Amino acid sequence: MSQSSQTGPARWLLGSTILVYLILALLYAVYTPAWQAPDEPAHYNYVQYVAEQHRFPVLKPGDYPAAYLEEIKAAHFPPEMTIAPIRYEFHQPPLYYLLAVPVYTLFGDALLPLRLFSAAIGALLLLVVYWTMRELAPNRPRLALGAIAFVAFLPMHLAMTAAINNDTLAELFLATVLLLAIRYLKQAGSPPEEEKDTRLLVLLGFTTGLGLVTKSSFYIAPPLVLLAIVVRALWLDEASPSITHGLGSLALYLLPAGLALPWWLRNIALYGGPDFLGLGRHDQVVVGQLRTAEFIAEHGVVQLVRDFFATSLCSFWGQFGWMGVLLDQRLYQALAIASTLALIGFLIWAIRIWHRRKELPKWQWAAGCLLTLAGLFTLASYVWYNTNFLQHQGRYLFPALVPISLVVTLGWREALHREHALPMAALLLVGAVVLKLGGWLPNWPLLMLGVAATAFALCHFLPPRWDPLVHACPYLLLIPLNLASLFLFIVPQLAR
Repeated sequence: MSQSSQTGPARWLLGSTILVYLILALLYAVYTPAWQAPDEPAHYNYVQYVAEQHRFPVLKPGDYPAAYLEEIKAAHFPPEMTIAPIRYEFHQPPLYYLLAVPVYTLFGDALLPLRLFSAAIGALLLLVVYWTMRELAPNRPRLALGAIAFVAFLPMHLAMTAAINNDTLAELFLATVLLLAIRYLKQAGSPPEEEKDTRLLVLLGFTTGLGLVTKSSFYIAPPLVLLAIVVRALWLDEASPSITHGLGSLALYLLPAGLALPWWLRNIALYGGPDFLGLGRHDQVVVGQLRTAEFIAEHGVVQLVRDFFATSLCSFWGQFGWMGVLLDQRLYQALAIASTLALIGFLIWAIRIWHRRKELPKWQWAAGCLLTLAGLFTLASYVWYNTNFLQHQGRYLFPALVPISLVVTLGWREALHREHALPMAALLLVGAVVLKLGGWLPNWPLLMLGVAATAFALCHFLPPRWDPLVHACPYLLLIPLNLASLFLFIVPQLAR
């Protein structure tokens, strides 16, 4: 099928995916009880402070009232208990809150419009993810559609985009930087166009500057862009590298990125020393938050590692409220199987691509490495944060949703390919038997593996015209999972 013949259906499916996302986000924004999203009161108080005081807040001792926070969470945030003392996000960079101020002012400090503002940012994120995948693989629209469907319907991510926080805006800027960096790498294989390169570098610089004044999770972006500039100059460009040209490219990027400098200087003046992000002050203020060293002293390293992996997996897919609303354990078991299938499928794809590595253009290898590093940098920052605070929250991996969605989409596509259906069925059955004999597999996961193996075997015998529906199944199943998460778990458990 030609690219032009795929464009119409791809656009229709893109619009349908975003529309379903917006409907689900609206449901989450309306029905999730007030303040029952991680850190939402503190983010709201930041918006309120800027709107009413017309200046940026300063994080001070006492802004993290640990005992009161636990009390108000346990009481499910009743109206008679004010959220005003919860101010521990006052160190955050200001851009999200500045953008939210007009919404706050226009709608008279209401919670719902601010939640919907965040959801709208999530819709823009989906578009950028789609464009990034089309840039990587222009002739594979299903790859792009699968990636945005995963990002749109990942339950925990959906819940976060329908709440007040600066996470999604930071993800949007990071995804945009990756998109522009990939275009910059790709341009190396085209006829030299100095004007286009200049425009890309300046756009990268401004986007980076905006991201730097949005959230600290974005700070993995500048090293990635600098690496892309070096790789293009030393490896992708056909002409011999010029020091003057390289320095000019760096300047075109770094100068607009420097719009974050006033914010850094302000923080250094307020918080002292090298604390240009206010993170040192934050660590001093959050007295009462559980530290990793305290957990190790009480429970040991083995329990820490076990909890880290188990809780990270659950909270990546969906552990709602303030980490207190869990899904049924059988749902997590099913999601663990789906995750494992994605990893197996991705490994199959990676082996096949490695054997064909000489057929791929160099810019694609560079772009793949860029996305890989984005994922590894995010993972490293997540692990590093957990060396200090006990924060096994899988949502901290969401800045890497572009590479994660690519891995999951490629993995599920490969696992569901008809030529792999029977081997996958056999692998599931053998794995189930081995784990059961070893005493490591409860009855419900055993049944799920058996059902999954049967489904894979049946897929092998379906007519080829059913293949698109088979490949869409994992994403379509996420839609009822979102509805079940909201109406069977979040609302009943968090209702006052």
